[in-house]
Formats: sequence, structure tokens, C-alpha cells
Amino acid sequence: MSLSFDPDSLDLPRAHFIGGTYVKDEGALDLSRPSDAQPLGTVPVANADLVDRAVEVAAKAQRVSGWGACQPRDRTRALHRWADLIESHATELSQLEAVASTRLISQLPAIDVAVTAEQIRFFAEMADKEGGDLVPTRDDQLGLIMDEPYGVVGAITPWNFPISMAGWKLGPALAAGNAVVLKPSEMTPFATLRMAELSVQAGIPAGLVNVVQGDGFVTGTALTGHPDIGKVSFTGSTLAGRAIMENVARTGVKPMTLELGGKSPQIVFADADLDLAARCIAGSIMFNAGQACVAGSRVIVEAKVADALAAKLVALMQPQNPGPSWLAETGYSPAISARQRDRIDHIVQAAIVNGAEVLCGAAPMDLPGYFYQPTLLFGVGARNPAVTEEIFGPVLTLQSFADESEALELADHPTYGLAAGVFTRDLSRSLRVTRQLQAGTVWVNRYGRSRDHILPTGGYKSSGIGKDLGRAAYHANRRSKSVLIDL
Repeated sequence: MSLSFDPDSLDLPRAHFIGGTYVKDEGALDLSRPSDAQPLGTVPVANADLVDRAVEVAAKAQRVSGWGACQPRDRTRALHRWADLIESHATELSQLEAVASTRLISQLPAIDVAVTAEQIRFFAEMADKEGGDLVPTRDDQLGLIMDEPYGVVGAITPWNFPISMAGWKLGPALAAGNAVVLKPSEMTPFATLRMAELSVQAGIPAGLVNVVQGDGFVTGTALTGHPDIGKVSFTGSTLAGRAIMENVARTGVKPMTLELGGKSPQIVFADADLDLAARCIAGSIMFNAGQACVAGSRVIVEAKVADALAAKLVALMQPQNPGPSWLAETGYSPAISARQRDRIDHIVQAAIVNGAEVLCGAAPMDLPGYFYQPTLLFGVGARNPAVTEEIFGPVLTLQSFADESEALELADHPTYGLAAGVFTRDLSRSLRVTRQLQAGTVWVNRYGRSRDHILPTGGYKSSGIGKDLGRAAYHANRRSKSVLIDL
């Protein structure tokens, strides 16, 4: 059966989801489909009063249901049932995701939806396996470190991988015993809303998963600054992350997990398998048209193999079947919006003015929708806009180096430190370089996340604070209490 579908046939949820039911609100934001630029109607914007209602509902549900105090295995079972429902509704969720986003229907069921279910199962199993500790004290004392949920977690997810990012936020927060009020990107809310509805069907008490639609300026500000939000979790741009930190500081003090922007290097040494390196590099920038925070957008290659690698990249960076995200044969994604496509082009043209040589691409595609050509720029300096700016599009820069120290110097970005890649057959070199790279994640002889959800992800520098995924994400959703008892 073909995965293709008619985008006009979908019944899109255009309301908030609060307390286990859809809450109607007046539409305020106009959407368009990235694949063909056709209008997609409007979505509502939750104001401060509605956000306050959602937080109040979440806090009451967390308290009355006993979700945070119940037998931990009960949370595990409910989360497993939710993951099962997500998998069984993979086609529906994939269609809701594909229609408004850049994610392709050919990839969504097996990647995004499947990964979301896996992540929820992963965190479900932590509910009854991670806890406090008995610590050494004097023999006539008992020292305990107890941990407990925050109560209500406020989460904001980006537009590039909407449903899997919702899994990042909801899985650990719920497993740790919290309720959640989540704001998806105003451009891609639909699959997340349906996912929340499925949580109630799975037996997770109504009110523990709430979704409010809206933009960052109104809804996001109200959510992150709400006094009854115990912890904030955000994935998005560094600029938005800074605004959230300022907002929280103005309204109180609370912990935050922020996974922010990146400008990640991929270092290729002369002894590397160049075919493998080229496939990984091209794949990392072509996947979702480069719209990923970990996109390895800066290639730093040893001079003696620079020309050979560049030729391989040009051959691989040809868009395969660009087209609507709802057609199964489509193999290349659009940019999310006209604004984003134009921003990509603006930076590329500025890079050319500043001396970059175009090896391929460097222009919008003559197609309906917001497509941009895969682009490779050579001869860029450290201050070239294509090197300094997070483009969030299918654009690679290529710089060459003479020795290891120069490679590390080029790799060290003044702003970002989210991820990095290293390609070499020399194990000692790979470990030596990995230790010196200023990045929260380093991949060697590969590039991109696996489905090993035990590995945490998060950045150095202005690429964020805290970790998503792994044990770190679960513990970030619980707070500790030290107890000392005289016996």
C-alpha cells in the first residue's frame, strides 16, 4: 500500500488539548504548506489566561491522580501502552506530521514515529529503576538522598522534528512523575496534538499531557515564566533560548534544559575512508534539507585530500526527487517557510560576496514550495557568514588544514558547540581529537544520532545547557532532597 495521501483530506486539530479534551480557541496564525506554498488555514494562540488554565489543570491532575507518588511500575505500564498506541497510529500521525512540516511521508513511519515510541519506552523503564540513594554517614545516623518530581514541566518543541522532539520532552518528564504543558511550534502542531490525545486513551490520567498552541512571543513567554512551572525544557534556536533564560530570570528561578543551535564541524583526515566520509557528510546535510540542529555544516578536510572529497560531495549532493512531503516517491525536503528559504539564500549570497567559491547549488529551486538547492561552498574564511552563522539549510562549507592543530583551531567555533564528526582510521588520533573538541556529542567515522537512547545529547557554549535523552534527561526531571536522621 502506498504511503502517499491527499493533504486536503485530513481533518487537522485546530484547538488546544487541556485536561484530556480539545479546547476551541480563535484562530490567529496563518499556516502554509512548505511543499507547495498553499494555505493551510489558521491555528490559535494561547494567551496568558489560557496558559494559566493549562498549568492549573496540569498541577491538579498531577496531585489528584497520584501520578508522581504511585507505584513506579504503574507509570511504566501506562507509558508502554501509550507507545503501543503511537505505533499503531503510525500512518495517521505521519500524515498529520507530513502535511505541515518538512518531514517526508516516506521516512516518518519508520523513523520519526518509531523513534518516538522507542523513546517513550526507554524512559518508561526508568520509572522503577532510577531513584534515591543511601549515603555513608556515622553509624548512629541515616543519610538519604530522596528524589521527587517537580510537579509541572513546561516544554517547547521546534518545527523540524515535531513528534520525536515531543517524545524527548514528554517521555522523561512523565516517567519521572510530572505533568507537562507543551507548546509545539506554531508551524507544526498537528501530530503532537493527536499524540497527546492518545496518551489519555492509553490510561495516562487526563491533564498530565496538555498541549497549548501559539507562538513564542505570547504563548511561550507565558509558559516559561509561569510561577507554577517547576522546570523548563526547550529545543530551538540559541536566540530563543536566551530569551527564555531572560524571561525565567525576570519571573523567578527554575531549572532549564536548553538544546540550542549548532554549527557543527566534520573533520576529515587524509587516512579516512573518503567514500564513507563523503556519504556521511552528504547525508547529514541532505537529510531534512539540513534543517537539524546537529547538521554537520562545516567540513574541515586535510589539504591533500580536499579536492578528492569535494568531488565526491558534489556528486552526492544532488537532490533526489524533490517534491511534496505527502508523496511516497519524494526524497528531498523543502525549507519550512519562504522566510527560511530566503534567509538561507541571503547568507549564501553574502558568503559568495565574501569570497566563497560555489561548487554546487547556491540558489532556490524552481519548484512550488520553498525548496533550496544543496550547496557546497569552498574557500571560506573563519569570518565568512556561511561559517559563522547557523544557516539551518542544505549548505556545506569546506575548509582545508595542514595538520591536526590547525584542524582543531578551525573546528572551534566561537559561539556553538553542539556536535562534531571525526573521520580517521587512526584510533589514537580519534580519541585525542575527540578529547579536545568543544562539543557535547562527537561521532567518529559516522555522523548523526543512532537509536541508542541511552546516549545523552546537549551542547557546550551557546549550544545549550543540560541534556536530553539518556539517564541525564530522566534525572533532570526530578529534584533531590537530602535527609539526615539521628537514630
